[in-house]
Order: sequence, then C-alpha cells, then structure tokens
Amino acid sequence: MAEVTLAPGVWVSEDALTFRASRSGGPGGQHVNKVASKIELRVALAAIDGLRDDARARLADLAGSRLLGDGTLVIVAQTSRHQLANREAALERMALLVRQALVPPVPRKATKPTRASGERRLASKKKEGAKKRQRGGGYDD
Repeated sequence: MAEVTLAPGVWVSEDALTFRASRSGGPGGQHVNKVASKIELRVALAAIDGLRDDARARLADLAGSRLLGDGTLVIVAQTSRHQLANREAALERMALLVRQALVPPVPRKATKPTRASGERRLASKKKEGAKKRQRGGGYDD
C-alpha cells in the first residue's frame, strides 16, 4: 500500500484517492472530443493522516464548495491536454490546500489609534460638518 505525501508529516493512502477521467472542455479541436483528459480527484478528509483536528477544520474551510456534504474533497484539473499532467496538477492542488491548512492563523493584536490619527479624524469630521452647515440655506419669508 503506497502513500502520497502531502506535507511534512501528512500523507494519504493511494487507496483512499479516487481518480475519474472525463472529457475536458475548452480549445483543442477534434482532440478534445476524443480524449478523456480532465481529472476529478476525490478523497475523504478523514482519510488524510497526520492532520490535527484544528488543521482538518481549516482544511474544510479552505475547501469551500469543493467539500461535499459527506466530507469528501473534490478537486478538478483540466488545464492540460494530457491526463497524466492533470492528475499531477490535482495532487499538487490538494497538497497546496493541506499545506495552507497546516499554518495556524496569526491572532490579531488589538491596537489603539494614535493620537495624531484621532485628531485627524476629528478635524475631518469638523470640516465635513462645517461644509454641511454652509449648505443649509434659510428661506426668506
């Protein structure tokens, strides 16, 4: 049983990967109508080994619409006219998603506006208010 390494310490069994080839769209003339070069890669998120729970949740978020309701990740590759190249591209896209999911988000540090920026904001508000007050014309009765 062979394994595909997606990132350091993260792998998936080749048995868990499902590839399906179909005809691709786009340019290519008669060739595109004869050859099944588009690849659809399916893998269950649970089958990816070495992922912590938080990284698995980030992977699910990153997958977005590529994640089916049953937890299956679907990646489609059809950029090349060659089935093998599209297969490699699909695997690389999956590996890229996993590598992105492994990076924890940097917590935001709350900062306070500087005094100068606060003064600029207030000066701008006063200027806008003065402009609006000038617009208000009274009626002469």
